[in-house]
Amino acid sequence: MLRPRVLVVAAALLLGMGNVASAEEGPLKGLDEYITKAMHDWQLPGLSLAVVKDDAVVLAKGYGVRKLGESPPVDERTLFAIGSVSKSFTAASLGMLVDEGKMKWDDPVIKHLPGFLLKDSYVTREITVRDLLSHRTGLARNELVWYGSPASREEVLRRLRYAKLDSGFRAGFGYQNMLYLAAGQTIPTVAGKSWDDFVSQRIFKPLAMTSSNTSVKALSKSDNVASPHHKKKGKVEVIPWRNIDNIGPAGSINSNAVDMAQWLRLQLGEGTYNKQRLLSSGAIKEMHKPQTVMSTEGTTAKLFPDTHFMAYGLGWMLQDYRGLKIVQHGGGIDGMVSLVAMIPEKKLGVVLLTNLEGQQLTTALAFRIFDAYLGAPSRDWSAELKKVIKGLEDLQKDVAKKQDKERVQGTKPALAPEQYAGTYKDDLYGEIKIVKEKDKLVLHFGPSFIGDLEHWNYDTFRVTWRDGRIPKGFVTFRLTPKAKVDELKFEITGMGDWVAKRTEEKDATPTITLSKEELRKFMGKYESKNPPLEVSIEMVGDQLKGVAAGLPTVALVPLKPTRFKLGGLPADVFLEFELADGKVKSATLEQESVKITLLPKK
Repeated sequence: MLRPRVLVVAAALLLGMGNVASAEEGPLKGLDEYITKAMHDWQLPGLSLAVVKDDAVVLAKGYGVRKLGESPPVDERTLFAIGSVSKSFTAASLGMLVDEGKMKWDDPVIKHLPGFLLKDSYVTREITVRDLLSHRTGLARNELVWYGSPASREEVLRRLRYAKLDSGFRAGFGYQNMLYLAAGQTIPTVAGKSWDDFVSQRIFKPLAMTSSNTSVKALSKSDNVASPHHKKKGKVEVIPWRNIDNIGPAGSINSNAVDMAQWLRLQLGEGTYNKQRLLSSGAIKEMHKPQTVMSTEGTTAKLFPDTHFMAYGLGWMLQDYRGLKIVQHGGGIDGMVSLVAMIPEKKLGVVLLTNLEGQQLTTALAFRIFDAYLGAPSRDWSAELKKVIKGLEDLQKDVAKKQDKERVQGTKPALAPEQYAGTYKDDLYGEIKIVKEKDKLVLHFGPSFIGDLEHWNYDTFRVTWRDGRIPKGFVTFRLTPKAKVDELKFEITGMGDWVAKRTEEKDATPTITLSKEELRKFMGKYESKNPPLEVSIEMVGDQLKGVAAGLPTVALVPLKPTRFKLGGLPADVFLEFELADGKVKSATLEQESVKITLLPKK
């Protein structure tokens, strides 16, 4: 039997690990001190990293704590959410199916995903697997279809048929999570198993990624899990894990530095791992090849000042640095930021996993490590990127101040609060409920979005979410000429906007039952000279029906012996009969203050 120390050495050799605990030798000398200071500057609770060089894990280590205020430390096996780095696993999964001849990169999506439908029939017919993976479809992000939503994967994809194109098909880069879900959902059709099972069996298992999983539901099986954190008014707070299983192929994988180092080895090994080929070199090259040009202006230029080009491959972002190609992908989901980056020509890669959102320390450390191995001049990437982020945060504050300044003062809502309450629906996003609670209006959108409405100006209200992680938003109500609300425009800063139509409330007016004999006395033809209108009241089966030329047949539902509501029409439309000696003298069609008198036709 092997002794414990021998077992550790054997495991390290199996996973291609070299010196996995020290950052104080060779190019990485001084890295520990740099990370410790940088984490303090960014207020980062915990970080785990791994460095791969020449197919060996030369460093795997954790820093800080898993959860602020508690002592358990982060180590190289602490689990974090990797967010959108999951996209590279989805692309690789499809690459395996391409290698097996079960699909092609340029196959139409509808060949492998029955029922896939977009609003534009041409795009539905022409969109390919490659398009799904390279963010060039022209479809807007529409994140609130899935984020914080109870909608299943199938339901999220069904709603895509209502999403409009934001730009031209294949006209340029537009990041899209739902279409990565679509890519992952081709796997059950082609391979006969779920995306989750495919990734677990075909990637995690052969790479010995024994701790990795595809759902937050699996985290309960581990006692070494980092907690997500966010910053509220400058103070770092713990937040709960969010379940994003419904967008799984785009971002639901959880992993640790040691496991992700094996993923790096596969990528840097051009599809081989421990002399076993999992992907063809051609598939790796296709994924690492530019497919869609990305902009290098604006924030990107500030974050990557030495970059001349950026492009998206298949599950990877590509850019140049010091004459070399960097292949990388970041991930960000509630309370966590990750980054996997590599320089294939140098057989060099780094994994960085952190438990605080809204920071760029992952990028800073990746370039600090790359510089060390490239022999580049020393550069304080952390300080530089912190300055960039501070500038962007200040800009956001200035925009908010300008918004406050431009607010029209002295206005008030056109209606009483209860008149705005109701259910509003959009085919793509679903239902929004506005309810009156005491003297305030509250917005409910799915299980995650509950916000208090504060009057802004006219019929616009600002939404402050009870979940402080979500940016504030606005709701603007649109009124009809009759001063009734018929729709609202809903927008969340940075998450887009859309219009939802008010749905008809269920009519709770009590009804009565009349016998066939009592109903028959209302039968006959009625007419109005001004406006010209002719109505026929007929018995159809057991129901009294109203028929008018060019209009749908409606049922007359008795409310009183001579008063009826009209089924299928607005709840405020009524037909009232006046009787004389048991016969109909006249009928009055009513809607609010409008009344039309109908007389029996002779």
